Amino acid sequence: MEKKKKENSFVKGSIFGSLIRFAVPVLGALILQAAYGAVDLIVVGQFGDASSISAVGTGSSFMHMVTCIITSLAMGATVIIGQHIGEKKPEEAGNTVGTTILLFAVVGAVATVLLLLFAGKLVGILKVPQESVEKTTLYIRICSAGILVIIAYNVISGVLRGVGNANLPFLFVGIACVVNIVGDLVLVGAFHMDVAGAALATVFAQLVSVVLSAAIIRRQKLPIRFSMAQCRIYGTELKKILNIGVPIALQEAMVQISFLVVNSIVNNMGLMPSAGYGVASKIVSFVMLVPSAVMQSVSAFVAQNIGAGQRSRAWKGMKTAMVTGCTVGIGIFMAGFFGGGLLSAAFTHDGEVIAQSADYLKGFSVDCILTCILFSSIGYFNGSGKSIPVMLQGITSALCVRIPISIVMSRLPDASLVGMGLATPLTTVYGIIFFIICFRRLKD
Repeated sequence: MEKKKKENSFVKGSIFGSLIRFAVPVLGALILQAAYGAVDLIVVGQFGDASSISAVGTGSSFMHMVTCIITSLAMGATVIIGQHIGEKKPEEAGNTVGTTILLFAVVGAVATVLLLLFAGKLVGILKVPQESVEKTTLYIRICSAGILVIIAYNVISGVLRGVGNANLPFLFVGIACVVNIVGDLVLVGAFHMDVAGAALATVFAQLVSVVLSAAIIRRQKLPIRFSMAQCRIYGTELKKILNIGVPIALQEAMVQISFLVVNSIVNNMGLMPSAGYGVASKIVSFVMLVPSAVMQSVSAFVAQNIGAGQRSRAWKGMKTAMVTGCTVGIGIFMAGFFGGGLLSAAFTHDGEVIAQSADYLKGFSVDCILTCILFSSIGYFNGSGKSIPVMLQGITSALCVRIPISIVMSRLPDASLVGMGLATPLTTVYGIIFFIICFRRLKD
């Protein structure tokens, strides 16, 4: 199948240029995707009270975890498609697409049922303040009904990024963001539906995005050979997808669960710290977009170059991404450390909530630089198809570093969110050391 439009080729030309052309639209898509929860929180913060802010903060954090796990599992398909493209095997890439569609249809159906049934128990586990329990449960249940839509978007985006096209996912999530903003203003602002309105606006926006993306992608000619007859499980492709995707998903699940544990620890500190942490989490979700874009770009870059037998170019790509990401991260660190209060004020007028959020950001902000190193390393291993080290790093960092440090910080005399924020960069330092050891063993 001939390409209708030129895709981003990672196997030749400028390494920096290739990464930037791919990373910029990925970053744009991630910014807009993060805007879902942020817009919900901003609008609810203007029309609701602290209990509503806490509910949307905790509920959207949980749904963000679910989305991250799905995206991580889909990374298996992205990597395999990228490797097939590098190997110049378009039919095998099509087989991967067909297998991915059926795999995620099953995953989506199971996830929807489980989340709808156990939303109430999940809220109890998260130790949401009593004033926010009912609202948080409602938010999670409504958003859970849209899991299949979330999965559909991530499958489409994963396929496109595997072939080097990051522009269309950017377009799709941009459409969803606009619809979500309008929906929030109408349902929360005009009709005063509070938390329920924010959740309904989010689900509807995702649905509109998927419907439009399906219509647009049918007009695209991609460097793969795919037909509906290939929508079945190919054992070889399924094994490849799961071998890469499952460890990445387990790693991401453990990381996100550890953040939910931190959330529950903060919730135990009271309503105001809970609301402040909810606001700070939304700011952090934007702060972390640069390293996330770096990771996705490195994964796609490395996958194609490994498939083409250009391992040294893949290695140079990772190092280029590290330097570029850290350079940008310095500026973000300055904004988070010195301007946390100003950033938090965009979400609420409550002075105490703003102060709590700014405290957390002071402890967290150095992670803006460190994570670009960590995520570049993760991207390299993911793109190489060696996701076991990624899984081990994620599990050990969550269980042995982030959660224990957070517990200790919460039990200190005069405990504050500054200490809670420090748990993240300390965890990242451990992850960097872990991968330095892995790279040395890889070279031996």
